Amino acid sequence: MEGNYLIPANSKRAQLIFNIFRPVDLTIASVGAAITIILFIIVQPQTLLWAIVVLLPILICAFLVIPVPNYHNMLCVLQNIYKYYFEERQQFKWKGWCVKDEFKD
Repeated sequence: MEGNYLIPANSKRAQLIFNIFRPVDLTIASVGAAITIILFIIVQPQTLLWAIVVLLPILICAFLVIPVPNYHNMLCVLQNIYKYYFEERQQFKWKGWCVKDEFKD
């Protein structure tokens, strides 16, 4: 059995904080919460509109770090969308499954 290792399927999740968050995710959420608390102290909203404006930093940060299926979180989804549409895509030439280089022109 030398050289045979069994890696559990959830080994990546074990490296995350609370099995969900990366350190950068918690940093984003903490900064949003801190900005929201500071805004509540400074602005002291009297109307619903101002309360929503003051809550926007934490709402945006929570939206970015919320887990979604097939991706880590919304931040990863948005990064992938940006990379797909705004960065240069690599072009790969398809050769097929059974290519023999001896018949190459």
